[in-house]
Amino acid sequence: MLRHGLVLSTALTAALFAFEAQAWSLSIASAPRRVFLHVGNGTIDGNNSLVNRVEVTVPVNQLGNGTPLPMNSTSTQSSSLYGDNYLTCPTPASQVMIGASYRRNNNNSPASARLSVTSPANLTNASGDSIPFSEISWTVSAAGSANPGVIPAGTFNGGTQTLATIPANTYIENCHSFRYANSALRAAGTYNGRVVYTLSAP
Repeated sequence: MLRHGLVLSTALTAALFAFEAQAWSLSIASAPRRVFLHVGNGTIDGNNSLVNRVEVTVPVNQLGNGTPLPMNSTSTQSSSLYGDNYLTCPTPASQVMIGASYRRNNNNSPASARLSVTSPANLTNASGDSIPFSEISWTVSAAGSANPGVIPAGTFNGGTQTLATIPANTYIENCHSFRYANSALRAAGTYNGRVVYTLSAP
């Protein structure tokens, strides 16, 4: 089982508020059982503890007006970690690359691995104010791909959500672009919350 985190924040200052479904799904050679997951900046050996952030500062003239706002990313990962280093996410400043694979020998089980994401109920600030995590959603894309989104778009629900089932000897990858719903006025502050992506094969 592998876990990777992603911090999401919404900044507010002085009483104001300071992602087309496509993806890559590739067959890979069978091998001894192994799961691989990266979220944002990653390494092919999976040994990377860096946690990327996505964030937005809401302009004063748009406070709580219900217009979703795109969130920026600290990720710089634009090229695939699989094989040919394909430019999957050409604008990492607004995208977070997510890639996962499950390998096994043909006589091993289980037949698939599960990719999930867990979010807390709320983003919170230093004063204890909160914003429901369901205010954050994402769209998906993958440059040059005509395949359906194997890691689909969605909205965080303050719990654990299954994102994809990965068949044996398969690698999947796409780019997530996050947005803040901006559906209500909130107290001033910087709101933070961390989501954790998990790939498991019981």
